[in-house]
Amino acid sequence: MTNSETAPRDLAPGTELELDFTDLLANGQAVARAHGLVVFCFGPLPAERALVRVTTRKPAYAVAEMRKLLRAAPERADPFCPVFGECGGCQVQHLSYEAQLRWKRDMVRSALQRIGGIGDAEVAACVGTTRPRDYRNKMALVVEHRAHGAAVGFYRARSHELVPIEACPVVAPQLSDYIARLARAAPEDALGVALSEATHVIARCSRKGEAVVSVTTPQDDLGLAGVSARVLEALPGSVGLADSCAPKSANVVMGRRQRLLAGRNEIEEEIGGIRYRVSPASFFQINVEIVERIFETITSLQRGSARVLDLYCGMGTFSLLFARNGAEVIGVEENRNAVAEATSNAALNGLEKRASFASERVERWVRTDRGKEALRRAKLVFLDPPRKGSDEVTLRSIASARVRHIMYLSCDPATLARDLRLLLANGYALHSVQPFDMFAQTGHVETLVTLERT
Repeated sequence: MTNSETAPRDLAPGTELELDFTDLLANGQAVARAHGLVVFCFGPLPAERALVRVTTRKPAYAVAEMRKLLRAAPERADPFCPVFGECGGCQVQHLSYEAQLRWKRDMVRSALQRIGGIGDAEVAACVGTTRPRDYRNKMALVVEHRAHGAAVGFYRARSHELVPIEACPVVAPQLSDYIARLARAAPEDALGVALSEATHVIARCSRKGEAVVSVTTPQDDLGLAGVSARVLEALPGSVGLADSCAPKSANVVMGRRQRLLAGRNEIEEEIGGIRYRVSPASFFQINVEIVERIFETITSLQRGSARVLDLYCGMGTFSLLFARNGAEVIGVEENRNAVAEATSNAALNGLEKRASFASERVERWVRTDRGKEALRRAKLVFLDPPRKGSDEVTLRSIASARVRHIMYLSCDPATLARDLRLLLANGYALHSVQPFDMFAQTGHVETLVTLERT
């Protein structure tokens, strides 16, 4: 056993040493240094000292596993899930929730400084949830077929190795109960038949206690159709069952071809007085409480903008908020099914005259005549892009149109900082940066940024 000062300089696999950890990455790995080499290890927290064993050695870094915690930080918490550290779903259950919120604020601030070159950004305290457990309204279980029957669970971090589970403390209790029932299912039971050809089971629930379930299979599963009614009976509160067909060669959770087998394929959720009908495949946020907090912030900042352009609008979650607040809204989204849901939900809320939607890739749409005219007329552009962020064509089109106000909702601080750098260089000033904890116990953070034309 050695400490970092006396450790072998090559840090070959198998080397054991004591290290002091200083940083925590979004993937849950803590960071230390030995002889100028960065060492990543899951388990320790900043300000902790641990005995570790090197498992991987690369030219620029090493990866280690924690053997023993030698000094604990005050922020350390006891993980509440028995498979934490094995399952890849959560990264920071060992960090107290208050410390998680501070850490996420720091992640946003650091990304803005390092990537965006924004050294003076004022980042507000991260808005947390009152329920850092059992908050997720959707789950996508992996099904693995073994000699004794099907096992359900989630993948181990950075692998496709299944971690079997019988419950999950971060999904809604109704969904966690479904996991237990599926894990105990005998092959001859309705749930066992449903799992017999499955690769994934996707379920979404509402706060009213209704749920819809979709089973992904390599081909249309006639056996599943025959037990569909019994499957609904075996999953309390479920109101619909669908089959999602995805070939074995396709590495997807849900296939393109979907078939409703029993009941209905949608449930209803209400956020801020707006009704949404959502299916297992919907682009709908998994933490309704935090969406409500984002709604409140957007409403306080909207300033009565008469014309809003919602880019990457998904199923219109935020388009309908702007329309409900009195704006004329155009939403743009490349997924046709999401646009169909957005149109339907606008009608459900009597907002079809204020909200219209276009099915097109955003970077293409902004270069069309309609897109250029919409940008010219817009008082506010709202962006909610995927993790990869927006693109230079879209951002330059917004800047060229000299749109007065921009709101950017990001799920990745790095791509947010990159995109802000371009906007700030093209005539915009940063007005506010507000992080939200949409995904408690994980390294993900949602951030709402507002910018104004200078």
